Amino acid sequence: MSMADTGTGEKILTGISGSPGICIGKAYIVDREGVNVIEKYYIRKEKLQDEIRRFKAAVKTGKDELAAVIKSTPAELRLHVDILETHMALYKDKMLYGRTIETIEREMVNAEWALKKVVSEVKAMFQNISDPYIKGRATDIAHVSDRIMRNLIGAGEFDIAAIDKRVILVAHDLSPADTSKIKLERVKGFVTDLGGKTSHTGIIARTLGIPSVLGLDNATSQIKSDDLIIVDGRAGIVVVHPTDKTIALYEDRLQQYEEYKAVITRSSQLPAETADGVQLQVMGNIELPEEVVSVMDHGGDGVGLFRTEFLYLRRTSFPSQEELYEQYKEVVELMAPKPVVIRTLDINGDKALSYANNSDDEVNPALGLRAIRFCLRKPNVFKEQLKAILRAALHGNAKIMFPMISSVEEVVEAKRLLEISAEELDKEGIRFQKNIKTGIMIEVPSAVIMADVLAKEVDFFSIGTNDLVQYSLAIDRGNRKVAYLYNTLHPAVIRMVKHVVDVGKEQGVSVLMCGEMAGDPYNMPVLLGLGMNELSMVPQSIPGIKDIAKKLKTEDSKLFLLEVLKQPTTSDVLNLIQNTYGNLLPEKK
Repeated sequence: MSMADTGTGEKILTGISGSPGICIGKAYIVDREGVNVIEKYYIRKEKLQDEIRRFKAAVKTGKDELAAVIKSTPAELRLHVDILETHMALYKDKMLYGRTIETIEREMVNAEWALKKVVSEVKAMFQNISDPYIKGRATDIAHVSDRIMRNLIGAGEFDIAAIDKRVILVAHDLSPADTSKIKLERVKGFVTDLGGKTSHTGIIARTLGIPSVLGLDNATSQIKSDDLIIVDGRAGIVVVHPTDKTIALYEDRLQQYEEYKAVITRSSQLPAETADGVQLQVMGNIELPEEVVSVMDHGGDGVGLFRTEFLYLRRTSFPSQEELYEQYKEVVELMAPKPVVIRTLDINGDKALSYANNSDDEVNPALGLRAIRFCLRKPNVFKEQLKAILRAALHGNAKIMFPMISSVEEVVEAKRLLEISAEELDKEGIRFQKNIKTGIMIEVPSAVIMADVLAKEVDFFSIGTNDLVQYSLAIDRGNRKVAYLYNTLHPAVIRMVKHVVDVGKEQGVSVLMCGEMAGDPYNMPVLLGLGMNELSMVPQSIPGIKDIAKKLKTEDSKLFLLEVLKQPTTSDVLNLIQNTYGNLLPEKK
């Protein structure tokens, strides 16, 4: 977090945008003191079983409390009840439950200290993982352990549902269980010290449609209850003790934002078409099967990226083919006849899946055994997923996409396992889609360079700009020290995208973009100029992209791209966009 003092008593805190929107109101501090101070003491051998029973009782109470929360979850959040059920599974997870009991027995220490030690070790395991989605799962473990710890030490639990006035919540962290209790008529928005875009709390905030700023580090020490604050969820900014001038400015922005949102939402169900009549396909990215409803509500033309990791992360063993089939079938059926691109498992197996039984530690998991490498190392696990997708494809328009491809050999081997999966289903007499389209993620520089050869093996490319930028510019996108260097409009990135699109046209392979670059309206003149007509993004970005598209002409964008390609720096590209299209585009944050 960064903090600026304007000299007027006004403070500006900068964090991470959790959910867009603006709210102005009084802060309400969520007090969670009492859990962090844990003392260590030793247990006599004859009392160890009593201590273990005490721990198990705290776990059971936690499960019962969470079950009550799930049962009382309001209708608008029922789609995300799986997040809470993920936490329910963690109460029996070997990494948390089993290791705590082992620590009590081995070190002969109290349950509180054992739990604290195990959670610290688990957090350290996740620390070196660059993927923010996977890294965010460490937060789930922290939320579950916090509830167990409270039961062990007898600390009372804060109840958000009991708030009886209009406020903005300020907390060190909010668990999905906390967030699910939010009453929209009481809570205007919230800010937290922890969390990020990919955290489950962020997902629920976007579902509720309330402004939130996450990852502020020490907001709880900078803000007091009843302080007047402004939350700008789009910019990731919190203003503390705003001046009258700032309040007036944000009141105007709030009105403009509400008017803008109303306008683009009304037209979001219309086809995406440029001012000169070129049709675009604007689709949504989803992580949970239930999010397909959000894609439909925001006018999506399909699901361009169905991340399947969550179906594996929320459990303690690999899901069965039948379980996966039911999940995929639900999405494909609801979206039919629109396309659903299902990405096969993209995960760092030995660190993120405690049940994967990988013994080797990796110094740099982002460059290690993840995605297609993990799947080819575990063909039986991979085949079960492929079979589930083949079966689900009968119920609509599904496609298979292989992630993090870096060589032709990987594509050939993945396709071979797909053929074997189809043959095995056929022998078992199970119906499946025989002619399913296959594609690959272009997110590694070697895949860009070899695009012409790779095109001969697949039906489509999908450019994953999040990793492509990271790997091409040698930037850890999770590292705040170099975050300022991360930019999708870097001239090198634009040139790589152009190469992939050009190869696609030459080889007759369609090209989709599913990274964050696709969902930023500011990038649209460049993307149209590059010839990108299939884009996929978070569902909430779809109306804004459709709105910008209808104001632009593809022919003008193609001429504009010629000027873009002459620019030597990112700032030159940004200035050119602003000078040429600034009157049509939203303010760049």
